[in-house]
Amino acid sequence: MDKNTIMGLLLMGAVIMGFMWLNQPDPDASGPMPKTETTENQNRAIEAGNITSTADSLTVDDLGRLAREVAAYGMADSVAPLMRIKNNSVNLVSDGATVSGTVNVAPGKTVELSQLVGTEASKLPPVVLDSALRAVKSTLLNLVQFKGFARYMNGNADTVRLENKYLKLDLSTRGAMISRVELKDYKSFRGGNVLIADGKNNEYSFILTSSNREFDTREFYFTPTQVNDSTVLMSLDIGNGASLALRYTLPADSYIARLDIEQQGMDNVIPSSTATMDFIWRQTMLRQEEGRMFEERNSAVYYKYAGGDSKYLSETSNDQEEIDERLKWIGFKNQFFTMAFIANQTFNRADLKSEVLPRSNEYYIKQLEAVSTVDYSASNARPASFDILMAPNLYPMLSAIDSDLYPDEDLELTHLVPLGWPLFRWINTWIVIPVFTLLGSWFSNYGIIILLLTIFIKLLIFPFTYKSYMSQARMRLLAPEVKAINDKYPGQENAMVRQQKTMALYSQAGANPMSGCLHMLLQMPLLIAMFAFFPSCIELRGEHFLWAKDLSAPDAIISWTGNIPFVTEYFGNHISLFCLLMTATNIIYTRITMASQPGGNAMPGMKAMQYMFPFMFLIFFNNYAAGLSYYYFMSLLITIIQTYVFRHVVSEDKMRAQMAENAKKPRKKSGFMARLEEAQRQQQAMLREQQKRKGRK
Repeated sequence: MDKNTIMGLLLMGAVIMGFMWLNQPDPDASGPMPKTETTENQNRAIEAGNITSTADSLTVDDLGRLAREVAAYGMADSVAPLMRIKNNSVNLVSDGATVSGTVNVAPGKTVELSQLVGTEASKLPPVVLDSALRAVKSTLLNLVQFKGFARYMNGNADTVRLENKYLKLDLSTRGAMISRVELKDYKSFRGGNVLIADGKNNEYSFILTSSNREFDTREFYFTPTQVNDSTVLMSLDIGNGASLALRYTLPADSYIARLDIEQQGMDNVIPSSTATMDFIWRQTMLRQEEGRMFEERNSAVYYKYAGGDSKYLSETSNDQEEIDERLKWIGFKNQFFTMAFIANQTFNRADLKSEVLPRSNEYYIKQLEAVSTVDYSASNARPASFDILMAPNLYPMLSAIDSDLYPDEDLELTHLVPLGWPLFRWINTWIVIPVFTLLGSWFSNYGIIILLLTIFIKLLIFPFTYKSYMSQARMRLLAPEVKAINDKYPGQENAMVRQQKTMALYSQAGANPMSGCLHMLLQMPLLIAMFAFFPSCIELRGEHFLWAKDLSAPDAIISWTGNIPFVTEYFGNHISLFCLLMTATNIIYTRITMASQPGGNAMPGMKAMQYMFPFMFLIFFNNYAAGLSYYYFMSLLITIIQTYVFRHVVSEDKMRAQMAENAKKPRKKSGFMARLEEAQRQQQAMLREQQKRKGRK
């Protein structure tokens, strides 16, 4: 081995040794870490976090630090001037210089704090010692970081109840939130009262940020004080004159609870530069209805822009929205029930999410989330207030709340009741709902109310129905003459002549082939409005009529467990009797209509198609509310009765004579007829020109 080889090996060894020395673990990692340019609180937190890094016992310095923190941020003990920290992990008492107490190492098992010091610690089993040291470390870390809040980091999640005529609210001491909401006047399909929140599926909190820590109300156990029968104060006494509280007030006759955030001396804890407070609300929406499909379709996150319109996320698929504008309220809306936070001022912005849960989850239908901020000032005694709506989606009640709660701003709470597009919503709000509500004040049976509402609507559209029948009757009487024209001018080359002669016949007789369709078209908005009204009508929920146990759900007479591919999604796993009756009545009405139309028997393809529509309605309406199928069934039945009454009342002989008289009179052409004839003349001229060109070739 030569000199160069030896020198190379020595240099390589030096490099390796140097690399290993630079990357070796810190031998003093268990001791105090060196000071850096951080805040004093951060340094103390770092030191607290090093108590049990590698040490197998507590040192005298550790005990001194623990004594000072317990004395500074603990609660006054029954023996003055001692201060105590008692939670699920420890029960310690301090006079500022010394500290003593017990540490929980397992359910029902504790060790003395003195057993964790020096040689005494070696007498404990390693598992017990490790558990105890971790508990002390966690307690000290919380004291350093949370200061006066630390005394509320552990506790028992007890509840305090507020109750009025309509609601039962359970307020949890953990997070000072409404954990359970029970509506006393409404029943779930599983039995018992409807629960908007059940203690597990609904959490919300407010988050404040200091220089080095976030204070989330969910992390603390508040002290409840029953101010009076309608008010509970959930408070945290932080010490040194600082306190934070949430005041809940539930009036005796209301679906709205008032939430006021109150504070004192928080400017000593929260920097004056903090201008906003975070608001986080998450809810796993409980399933309330037996008909899950429609409950999913009508459940969503709703919100309203401050001074603007109300909007909502997708009801049928996963959706999220980032909103950078101010909002007045945010609500989680079920098909028939809603919980909403209405800000006394506004929400500054919001990130909203909605996730549809799998059908295999029998108890919950959606996962909803709202993350927002509200204005905050540490020096303001009441920095934020909210009205929490927990109510059925009952249109008259929501309308009254809207006008009474904030008279200077339209909250659009009634938009929580989906009533269709603007035209259909207008019909529902100005015609259908007032009549339905009036009938509900007179009668208690909603089957009778729907029947009377159907009769009212049929009377409302009676002029259109009568004109439609008269138009069809004239066309039926003219059918032989139309057939004669078709026989006299056969072939494609005479198509224009046939059309002109036919239109002239209609004009002379005073018949309009479009009038029947026009009258039907004018009725369609009302029919569609009813289609939107019934699935949203909470008044029908749980109401019995004949065999239907719930007019807001399908009236299944036969049910099964299997799925029919491509059909179950709409048809469901049952057969609804009202839907069957509607289908049968629709087939009868189609037969009557086809028989009354001229030339109906000459169009077998069209005839078959028209008979298919009732069966399509059977598939799509089978899963709808029984009240809707019952309404359409009665509407069709009344239409059939009207048709037979018209046939007995209206004399076809008199109509034929009247048409003959009309033919003798000079008639001024309508604008429509004049334009139609002009179009026919232009088309005929073009046809003749094309024929001339072919002849030249």
